[in-house]
Formats: sequence, structure tokens, C-alpha cells
Amino acid sequence: MASLDTARPLSARPALPRTYLLWLVGTRASLLGDAVLYFALGWAASAHGGGTGALVLTAITLPRTVLLLPGGAVGDRFGARRVMIIGDAVMLTATLVLALASLRPDPSPWLLVTVAAVVGTVDAFYLPATGSMPRRLVGKEQLPRALAVQQAGGQIASLLGAPLGAVLVAAGGLTGAAFADAATFAIVLAVLVRVRPAFDLERSPRAEGLLAGAADGVRIAGADPVLRPALLLTAAAACFLLPVVSLLNPLLAREHGWSAGAAGLVAGGQSLGMVAVALVVSRRGTMDRIGAGAASGLCGAAAGIAAVAVTGTAAVAVAGGIVVGAGSGMFACHIGPLVLAHTPDTHLARLQSLLVLVQSLALVVGNNALGALADARGAGIAAAVCAAGACAAGITGLFLKPLRRLRRE
Repeated sequence: MASLDTARPLSARPALPRTYLLWLVGTRASLLGDAVLYFALGWAASAHGGGTGALVLTAITLPRTVLLLPGGAVGDRFGARRVMIIGDAVMLTATLVLALASLRPDPSPWLLVTVAAVVGTVDAFYLPATGSMPRRLVGKEQLPRALAVQQAGGQIASLLGAPLGAVLVAAGGLTGAAFADAATFAIVLAVLVRVRPAFDLERSPRAEGLLAGAADGVRIAGADPVLRPALLLTAAAACFLLPVVSLLNPLLAREHGWSAGAAGLVAGGQSLGMVAVALVVSRRGTMDRIGAGAASGLCGAAAGIAAVAVTGTAAVAVAGGIVVGAGSGMFACHIGPLVLAHTPDTHLARLQSLLVLVQSLALVVGNNALGALADARGAGIAAAVCAAGACAAGITGLFLKPLRRLRRE
């Protein structure tokens, strides 16, 4: 198996550009603010019952899913930075309106649904744009390290988001959380005004229709011998790895009679493993055979899931969770730069939108299928299926020539 990039001394490797680091700080702050707002919206919606809570979640996910591919086409045509600036301005306005409107006790369910719909719509355009920005701010040689730092920052923001949201909601209610999120949008908006892409990449032609442009992105991905299997591995990871954290961990804990704290430690171990691997890759670089690195990550995560599935001891489950996180981090830190480096300049945002869509659809299928299986046969069996699926996907990736022979650029 190829080793991590050690050909060049660490001290001789150029530092990541300041513009990228500034952009990264701004976007990670915004991600933290979003996590706070999502918690606050869910908490406020829960006061009106489960139906309202489900409606708020649907108002976020439905427009995001439907508009993702056109959103990527918009980013490629008009420029990712411009799309992000507009998106941040819209969200800054929306969160300020929410903060002021929620000064009244017991905010209207329709206010929550409206804000959720705005969030989902903006996300459909914003996520593909922000996913393509690293390629516009750093060179291909530094892309793996840049994305690893981004991955670590995203995990830390996710870890802190829900607890911070709980604190802010307890202290200031929905109003306090909305003001906090508005502050992060103001920060990233100021950053984007200052930061300009270092690499002038070709845009898609203005004469191309948005739907035709979105379809062309799907065509490019389907025809490319590297992008096609990379997207399939991403779908497998979303289907078999992500449900382990959010769905199966709590179910396994209840089956074994563990406390909520033990379940939280397993989830925390997974985050710890992901952050640790991301920090290593940000420092030392990816494996030389980057495609094999992504596939190996899936195999490693499968071993951790198997340990979590068969053990009846919380401590072993926590250790397995760390292995799951390390394998997931290994996969993410290799598949991200692989996809970005092999995407045509004119299709960056469109391929990012397709990447997000593939993950979202696979996660919906995986969550529902695994939830039904857990109800019928137990969470341990569902986790074992996840381990088998992740392992099969990883081994398949190791045997696919376009991925196995692919070297880091």
C-alpha cells in the first residue's frame, strides 16, 4: 500500500495561501452559526408537535434537493464567489428578520417553515459554489491539504454547533440563536468581499440554459472513468457510513442498555477519529495513490463498524467508533481532492452539486432501509449490513483500475 506523501520535507512545503485560510475561517464560522440555527429551529418547531417539526425539516431538504443541480449550473455560469456573496446577503437578511420576528413569544409555525425554506433554497446554490472554491483559491498540488484542513474545521464546527445552540437557546431563545447566525453571515460576507479567487478558471458559456447545463454536468460525471466510480463510492459511503453515527448508534445503545452518555461517547469517538486523520493529512498530505487511499478508508471504517456491531461493551464500541471515524476521514480526505482535481474547470460547481445530491439521496435510502431492518432484526444486524456494504465498496474501489492506478497530482 502506498504511503503518505513524505517525499518533500515538511518545512519545504509551501504554506496554504492566506486568502484560502481567511475564506476557511469565515466559512467555518458560518457553518457553526448554521448548526446553531438548525438546533434552534428544531427546538422551536418541537413546541408545536412532531408534524410541525417534520414540516420544518422538509422545508429545508426539499428545495435543497430539487434545486441542487440547477444551483451548480448557476455557480459555473456566474461565478462561485458571486453566488456565495448573494447567498450570504440573503441569509443575513433572513436571520435578522427571524431574530426580530421571534421577539414575540411562541413564534408562528409558518415563520419557522418560511425561514427553513429560505435556508434550503439558498443551500442549493451555496453548497456547490462553496464546494468548488478550494480549487479556485489553491493550486492542485496543495488541494489535498487544503481540503483536509476544511474537513477538520467542519467536524469541529459540527461538534460545537448543537451544544452551543442549546446554550444560546436557553439564554436568549430563538432570537439569540438567529442573531448569532446573522453575525456569522456578516463575517463570511465581509471575507468574501475581500477574498478573490487566485486562479482564473473558465466558466460555462452564457448561452447554455441552466437545465441543459445541469444535465451536462451529469453527463460529464457519468462518462468520466474516474469521476463515475468516485461518485459511486461516495454514494456507498453515505449509505453505509453516515447512518451509523446518527441512526444506529442510539439504537445499539438502547439494545445494550447503555446510557445516552455512552452513545454520545461513541459518536464523539467517530468525530475524534475523523478530525485526527484530517489533521494528519493536512500536515503530511494524502497517499500517493489517492484512489486507493479513498477505497482503503472505506475498508478501515468497515472494520470499526463491525466492532461496534458485535460488541456488548461500551468501551469497545467507543474504540470501534474511533476506527469508524478514522476510516471515514481517510475516505473524505482522499475522495474530495480526487473529484475536484479531475473535474473540468467549466463544471466545478455542477460536479459539487452532483456530489451533494448523490450523498443526500443515498443517505435517505440508507436511513429508511436500515431503520426498517433494525426494527425487524435488530440494530446489530443493521450495523453488520453497513460493515459488509462499506467493505464491499472499498474492495471494489481497490480493484477498479481507474482508481487503483490513480496517483496524486
